[in-house]
Amino acid sequence: MRIAGVPGVAIAVVDRGKLAWNSGFGVKNILTRDPVREDTLFEAASMTKPVFAYVVMRLADEKRLDLDKPLVAYRRPANLGNDPKLDLITARHVLEHSTGLPNWASEPLGTSSPPGSIYTYSGEAFIWLQLVVEKIMGMGLGSVMQEKLFAPAGMSHSTFGWDEEIARSAVFGHSEPPEGEQKLPLQPTRELGDLLLPVASRRRKPIASWTYEDSVEAMRETDPKKPPSTHDLLVNSAGGLLTTASDYAKFMALMMDRPTRGAWEIGDAARQAMLTPRLDVRGRDISRGLGWELEQSSAGPLFQHSGSNYGIFKTLGVGDSRSGRAIIVFTNAANGNALAARIVREATGIDRLKSLI
Repeated sequence: MRIAGVPGVAIAVVDRGKLAWNSGFGVKNILTRDPVREDTLFEAASMTKPVFAYVVMRLADEKRLDLDKPLVAYRRPANLGNDPKLDLITARHVLEHSTGLPNWASEPLGTSSPPGSIYTYSGEAFIWLQLVVEKIMGMGLGSVMQEKLFAPAGMSHSTFGWDEEIARSAVFGHSEPPEGEQKLPLQPTRELGDLLLPVASRRRKPIASWTYEDSVEAMRETDPKKPPSTHDLLVNSAGGLLTTASDYAKFMALMMDRPTRGAWEIGDAARQAMLTPRLDVRGRDISRGLGWELEQSSAGPLFQHSGSNYGIFKTLGVGDSRSGRAIIVFTNAANGNALAARIVREATGIDRLKSLI
């Protein structure tokens, strides 16, 4: 941690399909020296996407959402351009990252390739699917996630919201190197959350239950001169999850091979669909399933995802569904990805191809 310049780390381990160990190391904030604890919240960043994908698969299992039905049949966002290929995009394309949409954009959305043809990583696509899910369920993303995953899985420290308690529990992000820093970098999530809290108080509606429209209206209210952007959404299916390493481990445990599953979990066919390569990313060794990145490693097939929010929160989760093992590493610094790869190698003996690319 010292060499990498990472002040805070949380690690959790899944073994035989269950949370086996978790711990926190270092500090949440290098200026205040508040320690990282087991219940400290980290920004999951893009590791949010597999969590959201799981709930989408639940809705598909429940026949509320058809993975192969064009999203425009459910909801057409106002920021879509005139590109006719937009009418072909489905939830399956979103989850495998083949929509052809950009990661983030400030202009009307259009495609760079035919949907389903090539890998095009896109946060914008996940926001569109978030809008579809909110319409189907008649509630905001945070409420959907609470009902369909967080509550039944026992993920009691996971949220898409912001309040005073979350602010006290969450880490601060750090630039490189943090040693001797007199002032922390901008904290976009924290600053936006604090800005929106008075709006939530006036509305008597917690941010965790806001819909997309609630978020956009609040952002316009707090800063009328700045057009709201999808990337800045606090309640954000592409990167807005706040959680602990142990909660994320409980989620990764749901992806493991086992003979029986709870009635609330996705069926085994849906689980297998999430873990089956659909789209080559770099040859056949790194590919995309539904929600997960997949790698053919020296130890066999792995499912994994990493994340980076604002360059100051770096996260990684790697799992093996056959053995029921996984490791999650959350960090609060710019160099966290290098440290996370080192931790995974030391803990598992696996040199991931992705970490070398």
